Amino acid sequence: MPSATHLPLVYSCSGCSNVAQLANTLAVRLDRAGLAEMSCIAGVGGRVGSLVNKANSGRAILAIDGCPLHCARACLAQHGVTANVHITLSRYGLRKRYREDCSQAEADALFEDMRRIIASDRMQARQPLRPV
Repeated sequence: MPSATHLPLVYSCSGCSNVAQLANTLAVRLDRAGLAEMSCIAGVGGRVGSLVNKANSGRAILAIDGCPLHCARACLAQHGVTANVHITLSRYGLRKRYREDCSQAEADALFEDMRRIIASDRMQARQPLRPV
């Protein structure tokens, strides 16, 4: 397994809807499987220096948002960072709902898609941006 600093970064929305929580679940699963390193999008949005520097490090980035509000993408954009791949789970046919979860079958199917994306040539390292 590659060292954590060579893994792609994954950022996810973790809002209050079913698709937001699914985005978070997928990012956690990618991290725990050793396929990506999950980093804190709230810290990037909150301008925490060490977390902004990690986002600017040049590592490949997968951003997973639950809905078209694209909160994870917007947090990265505050710092001029664009994910190699940006996923919006609602585009997979999932409806944004509150006070309920997505099914395990939906999570498992989407996890397999995220695994394929992480392994694809779309996830190449980028040029680092200047540190904060």
